Amino acid sequence: MPDTSLRLLRRLDTGPRGLTDTEAAARLAEHGENTPAAVPPSPTWPRRCARALRDPFTAVLLTLGLVSAFVASWGTAVVILALVAVSCALRATGERRADRSLAALRGLVTGTATVLRRTGRADEPRAREVPVADLVPGDIVRLGPGDLVPADVRLLRAQGLTVRQDTLTGESAPVAKQPADVPRRFVESHLCFQGSHVVSGGATAVVVATGPRTRFAAARRTPFRRGPSAFDRSVHGISWVLIRFMLLTPPLVLMAGAALHGRGTQTLPFAVAVAVGLTPEMLPVIVTTCLARGASRLAEAHRVVVRRLPALHDLGAVDVLCLDKTGTLTQDRPVLAAALGPDGRDDPEVLRWAAVAAWWGLTLLELPAPDALDEALLTAAGPVGEEYDGVAALPFDAAHRLATVVVAGALGRHVLITKGAVEDVLGRCELPDAERRCLLEIAARQAASGLRVLAVATAELPARTRPYRPEDARDLTFRGLLTFHDDLAPGAAEALRTLTGLGIEVRVLTGDHPATAVRACRDLGLTVGEVRSGRSPDTTVTPGGVTVVARCTAEDKARVVSDLRAAGHTVGFLGDGVNDVPAMLAADVGVAPRGAVGVARESADVVLGEKDLGALGHAVLAGRHSSANIASYLRVTLSSNLGNVLAMLAAGLLLPFLPMLPAQVLAQNLCFDASQLAFADDRPDPEALRRPTRLRPPAFLRFLTGFGLLNAVADLATFAVLTLAPHGGAALDDQALFHSAWFTENLLTQALAMLLRSGRRFAGRRPGPVGRASAALAGAGLLLPATPLGAGLGLTALPAGRYLLLAAVLVPYGLALVVARVRHDQRQP
Repeated sequence: MPDTSLRLLRRLDTGPRGLTDTEAAARLAEHGENTPAAVPPSPTWPRRCARALRDPFTAVLLTLGLVSAFVASWGTAVVILALVAVSCALRATGERRADRSLAALRGLVTGTATVLRRTGRADEPRAREVPVADLVPGDIVRLGPGDLVPADVRLLRAQGLTVRQDTLTGESAPVAKQPADVPRRFVESHLCFQGSHVVSGGATAVVVATGPRTRFAAARRTPFRRGPSAFDRSVHGISWVLIRFMLLTPPLVLMAGAALHGRGTQTLPFAVAVAVGLTPEMLPVIVTTCLARGASRLAEAHRVVVRRLPALHDLGAVDVLCLDKTGTLTQDRPVLAAALGPDGRDDPEVLRWAAVAAWWGLTLLELPAPDALDEALLTAAGPVGEEYDGVAALPFDAAHRLATVVVAGALGRHVLITKGAVEDVLGRCELPDAERRCLLEIAARQAASGLRVLAVATAELPARTRPYRPEDARDLTFRGLLTFHDDLAPGAAEALRTLTGLGIEVRVLTGDHPATAVRACRDLGLTVGEVRSGRSPDTTVTPGGVTVVARCTAEDKARVVSDLRAAGHTVGFLGDGVNDVPAMLAADVGVAPRGAVGVARESADVVLGEKDLGALGHAVLAGRHSSANIASYLRVTLSSNLGNVLAMLAAGLLLPFLPMLPAQVLAQNLCFDASQLAFADDRPDPEALRRPTRLRPPAFLRFLTGFGLLNAVADLATFAVLTLAPHGGAALDDQALFHSAWFTENLLTQALAMLLRSGRRFAGRRPGPVGRASAALAGAGLLLPATPLGAGLGLTALPAGRYLLLAAVLVPYGLALVVARVRHDQRQP
């Protein structure tokens, strides 16, 4: 059966006279305070560090460090465990910044509410101000202009009530509310939700939901939770392939050493060092440094705050940007588009009459602020209305969808000015049926183009002293139509053109009518592609046009974002309201402008400090800049490490001694890792900034395999030259000489790899930080064996002839790298 107001009051065990103090206290103990759900306690530092070990590379490093300690290779163990500690600390610090969203929900709820309460059952109810937190289901509350709705309520009585609920539903226009004894299904005009703002009128309502059971609190929760980020998804796909190889390396080396050379457990430290050599130990440091510097530059230059560092990388990988319309592309106010006379042509008199009505309605009703449409009228008309004397004002009536003002006209005459919905105003005008149909068609065409339409009519009446009523607005003279469009956000058009030029597909998700959303996009100069309802999400991305998804609820927005992510896209969401929070949490990266509501700002990963949305384009470029440097680091270190490991495994099977001592392997890794810190300051090729930066595992692994095998061939060629060239075989009789030559060759090949695989076309440019670092690495390879430190590692100075042998390998290797790099670039899209 329909839930009538009387049945609802009985079910809530209350009545029009409100609750008693005793009943309210008992319900408060039962239902809890009318506040959003409390934020769970933050995890402790040990728990955060333990969760950081879920990263594949970090877990493998920890395992290798423990194995090194088990075999008493203390130097290796200390280095590895120190890297693990640094990695965990960096990750724990980043996570600590992201656990503060729910506290901001309190900021949107007013401090007190007007409630009818009784001391005892026999006492008369009194209106009193009580803290919002003390409201309970069954309370009778009163609402007036300027109030924030303190809980979810159902209207019992209302007069001219309009409510802004755009932060919850995305509707840009105030919504008329009226009590309904038998509400129609799916129509919520009899309900007001916590966090909404009363624009005009007043009401008496019964509280039906408080605290975490309100629509406001539910908007913060979403079943579409964010999974692994774009960076995590791409790196993990690569990681597990390498991890399997790393886990197989020590057993293979041990078995080969025992079978061929009888070395057995003596080979274990070398096997562990080789496995560590394949690991990108500096990845946490490089990632954090790149992202932190990018975030710092954004904050200083463009006032963009990156609240979660990995979000900057994800922003650079975004290929689909979903955004809300109201408050993001448009501002929360309408702007007059045209004033049309009865003939459909421009007529300034229509605007003048409407502005007079707006001025005296605001003055006589003593409203705290004008209605959004009235404010647009007064802004467009300028000083108007004071030339008349106001007589009466009838507020907007949701039942009749009209507002009426009466001013003094000629001597003994009053002028009645009515404005409101076209159908209702025309229904009170003296017009032939054909003319009325023609005017309705004009209004329908304007509405279909995404404009909001208001009709204006007047009547001249004899002056009188008795009060005016809504029924007096009849036999009116039709004056014309007023059309309004949403005021565009500053810089939104240029910002969206920049984003689409960066290869990002834009989707507008809004709670507004499709025509309104399409109109806003066209006013911004965007080409509108597909237009559909939020109930029919699709994951197809069609470049070249903006997709509009209208009539979206908060759940619809989150579902669209989750479906796009499931289809393999990296999705960003830009929004400013409570209804945008679930989509922000479901996206790879959530973005909020400075003017967003508190909970949206706290839920966002990136906050734009300026009103101009152009800062978002700068943030995307900063993300791509950081991501390109991270990708360059991974390509260089993993391909070089893979080549070295393959060569060492092969040489370990062929040589009667270890091709390199464990300490030498770690020293080589340390030199290579230290030089690669330069990638954090590198300037990538502009081509890398023109499209989303993503590490696609198949293509990435093909790169690693190709360049890794090339590096392995160079290492094995060095082995062949040292053993087969004239007078080269003497190196086999001198292990220190062999180790030194191979140590030098490895660092020189890695220096070349840094230059040719850094992701830049460097011809004609000054050497950047990567060029200087590669030169320093080459210098370390040439000079370190002859130093006391080299002697401590078991290295020795090379004779001049050995450098010629190394050059015979390095020159062809460098040429092969150039050819491979050119072919790789040609295959890129």
